[in-house]
This record gives sequence, C-alpha cells and structure tokens, in this order.
Amino acid sequence: MSVPAPSIHIDPARIIDEVDPRIYSGFTEHMGRCIYGGLYDPGNEHGLSDPNTGFRNDVLEVLRELKVPLVRYPGGNFVSSYRWQDGIGPKELRPRRPELAWLTEESNQFGTDEFIAWCRTLGTEPFICLNMGTGTLEDALAWLEYCNSSSNTHYANLRRKNGHEEPYGVKYWALGNEVWGPWQVGQMESQDYAKKAFQWAKALRLLDPSIKLISCGETGWADWDRVTLRKLVPVVDFHSVHHYTVSQGKHAVNVMGPAAAEKGIEITRSLIDLAKIENGLSKDITMDPVRAPGEKGAEERYDLSDALAVAAWLNVFVRNADVVKIACIAQSVNVISPIITSPKGLFRQTTYYPLHLFSNLMRGSSLDVYVKTPSPATVYTGPTVPKFVHDLTVHTPDYAKLTKYVDVSAVLATEGDRRQVRVAIVNRSDTEAFTVPILFGPNTQVSENLKVYEVWSADLKDANGFEEERVKTFVKDEVFSGTYDLKKHSFQGT
Repeated sequence: MSVPAPSIHIDPARIIDEVDPRIYSGFTEHMGRCIYGGLYDPGNEHGLSDPNTGFRNDVLEVLRELKVPLVRYPGGNFVSSYRWQDGIGPKELRPRRPELAWLTEESNQFGTDEFIAWCRTLGTEPFICLNMGTGTLEDALAWLEYCNSSSNTHYANLRRKNGHEEPYGVKYWALGNEVWGPWQVGQMESQDYAKKAFQWAKALRLLDPSIKLISCGETGWADWDRVTLRKLVPVVDFHSVHHYTVSQGKHAVNVMGPAAAEKGIEITRSLIDLAKIENGLSKDITMDPVRAPGEKGAEERYDLSDALAVAAWLNVFVRNADVVKIACIAQSVNVISPIITSPKGLFRQTTYYPLHLFSNLMRGSSLDVYVKTPSPATVYTGPTVPKFVHDLTVHTPDYAKLTKYVDVSAVLATEGDRRQVRVAIVNRSDTEAFTVPILFGPNTQVSENLKVYEVWSADLKDANGFEEERVKTFVKDEVFSGTYDLKKHSFQGT
C-alpha cells in the first residue's frame, strides 16, 4: 500500500521577508588546501593560475557561477592564534609560524592584502573574523585601521607603503570564532567572552562607526547564546550560530540535520527579542549561521545524501528570511567544500549543485509555505543528531514540521515585468516517491508549462570525482496539472 502523499500549499500573498542574498555566502580558512593549492596556487604548472596574483582562474570561474556575495576569512579555528601582521608586506620577509588549530605550519604567503584582492577579483565582499584567542584588542584595532582608515596614522600608512593607497572598507567583522569550544585556542566562559566582546565592540566602533559586528554564538539553543546575547545585543548587528550536519553514515540522520538549526533559529529569535526588550532597543539583530554539509573534517567527498542535506539547509534559511541574513558555507574550496581541485583542474561536488540553484534562482520574497502531512509515515521520527530533535518530534506534535520528508521553501521573484513563484522541494525519504498536490492561494494564475531543475541519482551513495560527475543538475520541461511527481531521495526546483 502506498503512503498518502503530502500536499504543498503556497499563497503568494503570505510574504515572510526578502531573501537576503548573503545567505549564499562563502568561507575561506587557512586549513588544508583551502587557500594553498585551492584558491591560491602561484606557479601552477598547468597554467591554471594568474601569473601576477597566483589566484586559480578555474576556481574563480566556478565561484562566480555561485554568485557568492560575501566571503568570511581567515577562519575558523585558525584565526584564534593568527597574527595578521605576519601576512602583509614583502613575501620574502613574512615569517613562517607554527599553526595551532590544525597542527601545521603557516607560510603567510597569503594574507590580508591577497584576500582583499581575491575578493575584488571574484566580485564579492570581504568579511574578516578577529582573533579573540591569542589576539589583543590592540591587534584588532590595528587590523581595522590597516583595512579601513584614511587617516595619516601608522597602520593606514603601512597599508599605503604596501602598495594600497585607498582604504579597503571592510564592512563585516566577527568577534572571534567558536570561542566556547574546548578545541579553541583561548576558550572562554560565556560571561568572560561577553564582557570582553562588549569592550572590543565599543572600541572598534570608535575607530570606524560604519562597521557591522558579529557576535560569536554557539548552537542557538545553548546557554552561551542566552548569556552573550543579553550582554551584546546593544553593540552588535549579527549573532552567529554554528551547525554542522553529522551523518554517522545514515542518510536520514544526515538529511534531517538541518532541523536542529531551524529550532536553534527559533530559540535565538526569542533570545534576541528578550535582550532587545531588556535593553530598550528597537534595532534589528539578525543571524549569521556558519554551516557545512557532512561531518567536520578536511577533504571530504560528498554523495547525493549530502546534496539533499545542503538543499534542506538552504530551505531553512529561505523559510527564516526575516531573521537569517547571512550564511557562510565552510569552506569554499577543497576543505569540507563544494569544489575540489588538483594541479590539473577541479570538479564540482554533489553539494555544489543545490547551492548553485538556490543562489541563482531562490532570490526574492520568501513565502510562508505549508506542507500538510496526511499520514505519520510522511514524517521522520527516527534517531537524530542532536537527540532533542527526535524527542520534540515524537512528544510534541507541533514540531513534526521539523522532520517532514517533503521539505519545501518558495519565493516570489520578479523577472522582467513578470512575477514568478519559485519552489524548492526536497524529498528526503530514501524509500518513498510521492505524487504531491501543489495548491496555490486565491487569484494566483499558474502556468501549465514548467521548467524543472532536478538533482538526483539512482543511488544515494553516488558521488562526483575528476573522472565523472554522477550527481548534477538536470533541466527538463514539464506540464503541470496540479500535482508533481517527486522521486525518492531527490531535489527539485521550479
């Protein structure tokens, strides 16, 4: 007996907020081959790098396809023992340092000036994370002065001496990275971080009042977030939450991972509101999730299951467009990344394709989509990481929305003089295909001719490589009659 299909209900009048393009942002870190041999590969013997800058042209071309609006740098855990001053000036004079986050050595041949130049070549905006581990407030102020000051002062003049007359105008500055983590150099308790970050924020704004500051959050539901938000809401513009999808080799656990982020966003929204009430504030504080598909690691190879997890992540961000304004995939090249390079070329991982489709098509006004589930079999109730998502789903029926097999977001977009409803649908079930009714609100004219973008493969374990890309986007034209056939374990955008 087949399982009764869910139905998707979309009303173009029910607008949540504009989708912020910054949710399709990137992240580069001095980790593995993300920088060296990834985006920066001077003297590449196959002619793939620009002879003047050392930037990989093929990597830039693929990242341009993603329309990346913002890139975070230089970490990640790396930043917590990073001396930014080591990475400027004549390259032959830059010191080689032990690197404590990943237990390697840092050559400092790629630093602040190279990063800014790379961003400008890509056509993206830089986002710098400050060292709140071994770094001092004096170091942070010096870095901000070097990047943004037009004054006749030491670090502004040092930038000029290094060949960069005009200020860089770096707008986004993060107050540390994962400072709560025991793996972090300079780990702090929440109260200590909040006090320190508050003072840093005040001083940084004295030097450049135009910057946007991002506080270091944890998961969104941790006590760290409660403590830090209560103190920092008056002085920051964004609060970051950090999540990684953990698969444990199980498709369902992997693809349902974003449910925890959605709950974390919901809790953080309330914590922000409470902190604003307590501080008598009316300004907006929004979220900056840092995410990665698959388990935290280095050069992971991703399969179709991971691609579906990324699509589900992006659905979460679109659905929460009113509060999620930035999201940075970790990382952009080679390290837990949608792009893998070799000296001879590159390939797009499975996770590249949903990110490409969302970044290119899912822009506009986020719509409040409802997925009606007529059968318990259309909601996942198995193990989850973290476990509380399972407990909520099983014991609190309202939270079954977090783990529905059919996961959907939609936007109202404008193309020329036409308005379009664009829908992103993930069927997270590895066993069930569904014929799904898609019902639109009143006075909505629906064309029967659809262009469908599908990411699918017969085997959930299918992955891509230099020899072959088994999982990629297939484009097809279909006639819409009120229902849509969803293959099992598939992602479709239309």
